[in-house]
Amino acid sequence: MPAAPGNRLTRLMPVKDLLGDTVVEAEALQERVRELGAEITRDYAGRDLLLLGVLKGAVFFLADLMRNVDSPCEVDFMAVSSCGSLTDCSGVVRILKDLDAPIEGKDVLIVEDIVDSGLTLNYLQRNLRGRNPRSLEVCALLVNPGRAKIDLPIRYVGFEIPNRFVVGYGLDLDQRYRNLPYVAAVQDALVAQAV
Repeated sequence: MPAAPGNRLTRLMPVKDLLGDTVVEAEALQERVRELGAEITRDYAGRDLLLLGVLKGAVFFLADLMRNVDSPCEVDFMAVSSCGSLTDCSGVVRILKDLDAPIEGKDVLIVEDIVDSGLTLNYLQRNLRGRNPRSLEVCALLVNPGRAKIDLPIRYVGFEIPNRFVVGYGLDLDQRYRNLPYVAAVQDALVAQAV
């Protein structure tokens, strides 16, 4: 999720004052990750699977997901940026960290923390298809249909969430709150102040 650089108000605020409703409980997250791991294990049995984590937000999800995939797989990471504020993603994407190895001929599963507008993921898919993977699919922990600007096929979806700015389980506000074991909405008034 995009962050509001230098927003001192939210950086110093106690978690209890920052958060609104819990969107996904910790137990529900872990149960759904187990289910996704079982689906991926079944669907990719006997294939050369590469889990591609999109940094930084997907790290928590990817680590838990990979532990629940019961077949050999590789992992690699990309870091991309397209958002300049909390609520505005331009769709102009910069690759900040590229893959360490070629993906040609591999079954690649992009692991995302959240899909909002879909613009960044669309760019990433086009870029990766040009590298000739055997297959290219997406596993997103969270999907926010209320912010979608384009319709993208997402093979594995953890949860659809309401159109709220959320933190926790890898998602951040100004690089903070990723460590929460659940996903919670940031109070709307604080999002408005931070924009």
